[in-house]
Amino acid sequence: MDELQLLNEFKKRMHISHSSEDVSLEDILKEASEYIISKTGLNEEDATAKTLLFARARYAYNHSLEKFEENFLSEVLGLSFEQYKGDADENEV
Repeated sequence: MDELQLLNEFKKRMHISHSSEDVSLEDILKEASEYIISKTGLNEEDATAKTLLFARARYAYNHSLEKFEENFLSEVLGLSFEQYKGDADENEV
């Protein structure tokens, strides 16, 4: 998924119709994407990872990033574990 498509989908989800914050939103989405990839190994092509990416971006946009891990720790860990488990299953051939 390209950055513009991701930006437009996030703006639609957040009900943001103007473009004055696009540069800031792009930075927020990039940071959120890097975080989710670093924690789970998955990017926005995975539906659950994309949901977490948008949630983290929403928290950053609303200046509440410090609460993201507290509220989404189980989802991040679960997705990370699923990815790890999938990698381990592939190596058992």
